[in-house]
Amino acid sequence: MQAGACSGTIITRFCYSEEVGRLNDFSPLLLALEGTGITFLATVLGASAVFFFKKEVSPQWERGFLGFAAGVMIAASVWSLLIPAIEMAEEQGSIGWVPAAGGFVTGGLFLLLLDRLIPHLHPGSRNPEGPKSPLGRSTLLVLAVTLHNIPEGMAVGLSFGLAAQAGSGVTLAAAFALATGIALQNIPEGAAVALPMKREGLSNGKAFLFGAASGLVEPMGGVAAVLVAGTVQPLMPWFLSFAAGAMIYVVVEELIPEAHLGEHSHVGTGGVMLGFLVMMILDVALG
Repeated sequence: MQAGACSGTIITRFCYSEEVGRLNDFSPLLLALEGTGITFLATVLGASAVFFFKKEVSPQWERGFLGFAAGVMIAASVWSLLIPAIEMAEEQGSIGWVPAAGGFVTGGLFLLLLDRLIPHLHPGSRNPEGPKSPLGRSTLLVLAVTLHNIPEGMAVGLSFGLAAQAGSGVTLAAAFALATGIALQNIPEGAAVALPMKREGLSNGKAFLFGAASGLVEPMGGVAAVLVAGTVQPLMPWFLSFAAGAMIYVVVEELIPEAHLGEHSHVGTGGVMLGFLVMMILDVALG
């Protein structure tokens, strides 16, 4: 088999990689599961904070973490999702900005719809959002973070799925860079779910399980996105930009406002800039 030659389908693809000089069995689904597994384990690691901290993280640190997450997601949306979506659409003979803009708007509207339809409670808030529900505060907290993890799982899953395809323009290193950036911000996110539950009176074990469970949607969303997008290849640019729009919605609607609560917002601003810088360097250096 020649270098760069591939056989198989979007689900199971057998390729020869010139970079490593040997045959590789690339399965987009398995790679997507591996990539989102990394981000899920980062959430689990963050949730384990309940075993080491008796109190919650200080507000200053929390604002910094939220800002960092926002910066990572903004940079990932541009370098890892929108730019590849435009390039892929142009390679398909389409106008690059059309699927990028259409998918971006659709992703934002999708998150807006979920915000309206699913009851949830953001960490640090007293009043739940969405329709009235008899669910407890712990469940509502998990649902809030779960909503935010959907676009992250889609983004990582699609990146790994594309890395398994010859000629997609997305390298495995770039996919790992995205997974690393998302994982870094998932660690404090897992803690932000588990620690408030400990304060609500849950045991360390239950608080940990709730915090870890909030990250399960990432592998599920990543694999589902690869399955759907892989069956209709021309839709891949739309799915990439859809994930970008959903992530930017989360950033503007929740992360940045929460990172700037209180009298001093410099920590939140610094977190945004640091997160953007880290994700940009990861993507450019490894991608």
